[in-house]
Order: sequence, then structure tokens, then C-alpha cells
Amino acid sequence: MNQLTPQHTHALITGGAGFIGRHLTGHLLSLGQPVEVIDDLSTGGIHNIEPYKDHPGFSYTIADMRKEALLAEMVDRAKVIYHLAAAVGVRLIVENPVRTIETNIGCTETLLRLANKKGKKVILASTSEVYGKNSHVPFVEDHDLVLGSTSKGRWSYACSKAIDEFLALAYCRDRGLPVVVARLFNTVGPGQTGRYGMVLPSFVRQALSGQPITVYGDGTQSRCFSAVDEVVRCLSALAETPEAVGKVVNVGSTKEVKILELAELVKKMTGSSSPIKMVPYEQAYKDGFEDMHRRVPSVDRLRDLVGFVPQMGIEQVVESVIRYYRER
Repeated sequence: MNQLTPQHTHALITGGAGFIGRHLTGHLLSLGQPVEVIDDLSTGGIHNIEPYKDHPGFSYTIADMRKEALLAEMVDRAKVIYHLAAAVGVRLIVENPVRTIETNIGCTETLLRLANKKGKKVILASTSEVYGKNSHVPFVEDHDLVLGSTSKGRWSYACSKAIDEFLALAYCRDRGLPVVVARLFNTVGPGQTGRYGMVLPSFVRQALSGQPITVYGDGTQSRCFSAVDEVVRCLSALAETPEAVGKVVNVGSTKEVKILELAELVKKMTGSSSPIKMVPYEQAYKDGFEDMHRRVPSVDRLRDLVGFVPQMGIEQVVESVIRYYRER
């Protein structure tokens, strides 16, 4: 852990050694804002914060953020808190639903309670997963959430993040805590791992190594992939926008691509000879796995609040991930 910084001048990022945390740290430091990170490395990695270790405005602590005394000190020092810590990735969620629920709800409850004591602004990273099986696209922030059966662990992540949102907005409404809820849509880019089921890095790694590019389901499900550099710009802008407090805001690209089309694009752009292999959901995940067929955000609220939205084209996004893996 490095020494930091005068009090109340910097950002605290929970889960800051994760993929998005890595890029948010770099973005905030580039703006001249000191950053303090806490991460238990359960899904993040020390390599994500390695580039910043010698930066005079950076400090990190490797610990479980549910260590309340430690987190209370870090909250007290912070000007704004970006709460990114969560169980992430479809595979991890399906295989470890207890960990998913305990991590997401427990960490958020502790953080909000401590932030409320000091009146610190919180940017809560939520997810498009909370829309569940709602088929009315594009998703607007005030749309109903349509979750699947509690017998299917696949929905435990969506449910836990929805509870996080309810709790954050209740603190804002009832106790005056300045909170912004950012619902992220499939954020991708350099440094993301396919370890927990993230589709784009998995495709790129498979294509570059000559392995079959595995598409789960029939490949007609679609997603809107957002460049991480644009997403973190949105997060920091929301933190600086008083009108965003108390609101849920979709953060994502509106450029939709089917998963089979994405696999074909990765194969073409890598020049790979890998075959594309279709894998039924029941073979990949067991136990009656359910998926969302489309995820397309409405970004009108984001544009109105901060004046810009993620808009990088899918080819540019894929190229950035390919370049990262080739350089490794």
C-alpha cells in the first residue's frame, strides 16, 4: 500500500483492481484526481493496478471491503466513491450463487451505511442484467424488471444488483445520501479476461490460439458492446453532474450485434482458421439456463445529463481487444 494525499480530495474505487476499475483509475489519474483502491482480488488481479503503483496520486489496499473499520477510514478520506466491487461474469454467477448474493448485497450495504455517515457521493455500478427477461427494447431506466424463477441461479446476480439499486435509492430518498446508479451494458476492452464467461475476450483468445470459437445457444441473441474507455468517461462525468443524483442512468452503446455475428467478425479480424462451434445452453451451463435475447439501452438520459454517450463501433472495440491479446 502506498501513502496518499490530503484527505477528502480523491476518489475511492471499490473493486478497483478489476477490469473497469483499472481503466477508471487511469482515467481519473489523467484528470489529476488522486485515487485510492480497495480490492480482495477474488476476480480482479494485481496486474491491473501495476501500472499505477509508482504514481504519487495512487494508493491501494488488498482486503475484503466488508472489514468495516478499514473501509470506514477509506470512506472518510474520499471525496467520491465508485462502487464497482461485485461478483461478475455469467459462469461465476451460475456456479457460485451464494458468493454472488453475499458479495453484491453485503458489500453494498456496508458501503452505503458508511458513506451515509459522512455524506459521501456514491456512484453505484449496476448492470443491464436487472432488466431480466423484459422484451421491450430499447430498455428505459423506468421500465419494469422481469426476472426469472428463484429456482434458476442464473437470476441471482440480477436480483442482487436490483436490491443494491433499491437500497442505494432508498438511502438517497430517505436520508439524503448523494447516489447515482449507473446501469452498465456489456463493457469491453483491453485487459478484460474471458475467465468468468465474458464473451468477447473468450472469442479473441480462442481465435488467436486456434481453438474452436464457442457460441452458446443459437447465436441469435444480441448485445451492445461498449468501449471501456468511453464508459469510464461517462462514470466520472456522472460523478460531476449534480442533476444525476438520485437517478438510474443507462451507460452503454446502442449499436447492437448478434453473438454469432460477433464470432464471425472476430474470426475475420484475427485471420483465424478456428471453426465456430455452437454449444447448447444446457451443455454449457446445465440446470435450465435462461438468457436475455436482446439488451439495447436507451441512452437519452445519459446524453441529457453529461452530453455524450458511448459510440465506438464494434470493429474498433474488437480491434482493441485483439491488439491487447497479441501484445501479450
